[in-house]
Amino acid sequence: MTMAELINDIIDGAISAGRTYLMENESKAILEELGISTTGSRVARSEEEAVEIFLSLASPVAMKVLSPEVVHKSDAGGVKLHLEGEDAVRQAYREMISAFQGRAVEGISVQRMAPPGIEAIVGVANDPTFGPVLMFGLGGVFVEVLKDVSFRSIPITLSDAQEMIEEIRGYTLLKGSRGHSADIEALEELLMKISDFVASEPRVWEMDLNPVFLYPQGCTAVDARIILGEPRPSPPEEREEQDLHDLFYPQSIAVIGASGTPGKLGWNVFTNLVSHKFKGMLYPINPRAEAIHGIKAYPRISAVPEPVDVAIILVSAGMTADVVEECCQCGVRYIVVESAGFAELGPEGKKIELQMKEIADRYGVRLLGPNCSGIINTHCSMVQSIGIVDALSQGNIGLVSQAGVCAAGMLWGLRHIMDFGIIATIGNKLDINETDIMEAVSRDENINVICMYLESVKGGRRFIDQARRITREKPMVVLKSGRTEAGKKAVASHTASLAGNDQIYSAVFRQSGIIRARDYEHMFNLARAISKQPLPDREGVFIITYAGSLGVIAADAITDNGMRLSELDEPLKQRLKDLLPDYVCGMNPVDYTFSQDARIVKSTIEIGVESSDVGSFIVILQAEILDSYVEALKSINYQGKPIIACVAGKEFEMPGVIKMEKAGIPVFSTPEQVADALGIMYRHHKRITRARARGKDWAKAKGKI
Repeated sequence: MTMAELINDIIDGAISAGRTYLMENESKAILEELGISTTGSRVARSEEEAVEIFLSLASPVAMKVLSPEVVHKSDAGGVKLHLEGEDAVRQAYREMISAFQGRAVEGISVQRMAPPGIEAIVGVANDPTFGPVLMFGLGGVFVEVLKDVSFRSIPITLSDAQEMIEEIRGYTLLKGSRGHSADIEALEELLMKISDFVASEPRVWEMDLNPVFLYPQGCTAVDARIILGEPRPSPPEEREEQDLHDLFYPQSIAVIGASGTPGKLGWNVFTNLVSHKFKGMLYPINPRAEAIHGIKAYPRISAVPEPVDVAIILVSAGMTADVVEECCQCGVRYIVVESAGFAELGPEGKKIELQMKEIADRYGVRLLGPNCSGIINTHCSMVQSIGIVDALSQGNIGLVSQAGVCAAGMLWGLRHIMDFGIIATIGNKLDINETDIMEAVSRDENINVICMYLESVKGGRRFIDQARRITREKPMVVLKSGRTEAGKKAVASHTASLAGNDQIYSAVFRQSGIIRARDYEHMFNLARAISKQPLPDREGVFIITYAGSLGVIAADAITDNGMRLSELDEPLKQRLKDLLPDYVCGMNPVDYTFSQDARIVKSTIEIGVESSDVGSFIVILQAEILDSYVEALKSINYQGKPIIACVAGKEFEMPGVIKMEKAGIPVFSTPEQVADALGIMYRHHKRITRARARGKDWAKAKGKI
């Protein structure tokens, strides 16, 4: 009998018996078939059989009740440990049979006692968004009190297994501490085997290997439980790559519901397209208008004589399904529904959504929204936003947002210090979801960094695989809301989404190489830094300041973020000494006090650029003379080393801040913000470097080689 046949027989037998779980002996039989060491589980159905098994093991034993009515054996008193003689085995057998009299007892499991080791737990749970998820942590207080566990979506790669082990706080104990250590390679192999098994067996919904004892050589599962369920749906076959290029770069746009009345959403959208000088053809659709903004209007889209690439719908929810059908009949390729009042408002709105989806699918048309604010693409002068948007510069930041406010409200201020290339809002994600848009934006050569605001993820495992591919080339910064119960309720009423388990989201982002932002300010700070500066390739930081206290704070902050002060070699130190005033003695941070000016900062940075130990720069500048630094800092050849400026009170000197940002140097308010950004950028550099080195492992797991 093959391994697959034996496993099928065990699972089929449990299901035939009406059970939704496997008993310990069955679970361990599967683990042994997978090549995972266990303490065994031979079944005794009499006192004599229990003694016979005990004698054959020649070891102290544990005895556990096996019953379809008892899942948690320890809690029910169905476990006896450290039994070392025939009399003890007989007594334990009698006590358990007596204690569970009247219940369906299959027998008593007799198994060898495992020698003590480092206690760990390995588990599997089924997440509604990402499917089966693997969990690892150290047992006892580590998991019960400290919640020191890591997660990854299944299937995992070897690099995922390594990262799961390394990121728990107890990793130091596994590497070796106070005479204890674990066979890391054997643990990685265990995690990979569990992942492969669960990925291949859709009826397994949960697993619990607790405890697993880790030894300097090998590891052993002491107890095991497997929970069964309806077969998980097979992951959708990977679609042929969707080319959404013409959604972002259309030749023609119709606005259904365009208005000549200022203040209406139809006015806002059409005004944005006209005022930003969209380069393609525009067709306002309004049965009561002859022209809008001097452009001929049509009573309905079927009256437009030319092909339409994108139709933007701004009519009431009740009319939307009919309008979608007419667009499809006219050969429209992409539909953007900016109207609201759908699933986010309840069952009636959901019904309309389903009608729209059925129509779009029938015609093979892709639909964005509803309840969104369209797409902005500065590289083709296209602004579909429902809020009026002022002049934008072409940029390299791609922003994908589930909320429309990012497309208008926030741009009013951010456009002065950030240059966006694409902003895509996705709303309720009826058809085109975050993964589709993320994938399309990542392939745009004008975009170098991607930001996302998400309330949920619809793409599931495909989101992970695509994000993992993207982050090796372009950093992704994601702000995920709905972390708390209150936040989850707000998400449900906002975009009709399920926020999901936040701990799983954090794990999935780590697995994908995504940088998770704490809040909007954090996301946009990171986007500014990454879009304007290279990633640091070493941990040494060179700090220049006019205020000693801010230099000390910066030094603390970089240490807190896993970096350190750089050390200049002797020739460079001497050059720096020649430059320093007599009253300055520190070499890093370099504190010039209030005599600091643009010339001396430029000369100091140029010395740091030559140091092989300097990976990045923090310059702390006076707000009142910020203007004077712009040209000097802009003229330096940093040789691929990032620089971020810190300006206390920058909000009172915005003209200078804007000039510095336009020169490509991000300006933050505090040393802690700067250190946080540089630390994240450095860790991301290390991660992608390691991921590229492990790329063959990933490609092999995906069947690419």
